[in-house]
Amino acid sequence: MDHRSLYIAILFFAANLFGLANAEDPQRAAKEVERAIELTPDIENGKEVYRVCLVCHQPEGWGSISGYYPQIAGQLRKVIIKQLADIRARNRDNPTMLPFTMLELLSLQEIADVSAYIANLPMTRNNGVGPGSDLKHGEAIYEEHCAECHGKRAEGIVDENIPLLQGQHYQYLMRQFRWIRDGRRRNADKKMVKQSQSFPSRDISAVMDYISRLKPAEEKLAPKDWRNRDFPRYRPSRYKRPSAPGSDM
Repeated sequence: MDHRSLYIAILFFAANLFGLANAEDPQRAAKEVERAIELTPDIENGKEVYRVCLVCHQPEGWGSISGYYPQIAGQLRKVIIKQLADIRARNRDNPTMLPFTMLELLSLQEIADVSAYIANLPMTRNNGVGPGSDLKHGEAIYEEHCAECHGKRAEGIVDENIPLLQGQHYQYLMRQFRWIRDGRRRNADKKMVKQSQSFPSRDISAVMDYISRLKPAEEKLAPKDWRNRDFPRYRPSRYKRPSAPGSDM
């Protein structure tokens, strides 16, 4: 184990040992988001910071079809900044990512840099989708309950830190919706939390399936067979990924 990996392991142990994951600080997160957004991102440094992220999120930022890791490539930069700040301030439970976001490891400038790098990554054309058997119902649910906030095609809203959902893995969308409904994502919009509690299982599956099939604009998609050449020596077998619950962005 190299020194950086050892340091991360120590931070992970400390975060759990002292129960820091329960110490919420929304005001701190809001201030960090505001400060990080104002910084000028250094994409090249963001690439270097991303070396830590690719172990789970893959060099392309596409996550996994199983939904254990989300696609983060192409996500709105401000949304990435907010989620990192919320995890660091314990406004969102994520035991695996928590040590990676700690101030000793990740400065505000590095958050700005890596968020810009991730936002510029092209998205996969082959994200995980649902069964496809109830899409008309899913579309109706989306238009009635989701489009007002997330956009007509789930493109998100930059100024309101509402994430882009199109092209996201179906299984990840399903899990996150349930976590929002059950209060496990404490930084979720209160209106959405309340709304989600009235959704039966059929509605959840149908609308998440529909969202997973909404494709991003062509300019956001990776060319066929594209691979991230910033990390040509990466080999998945060389890394052991974290397996703690909640290992996602």
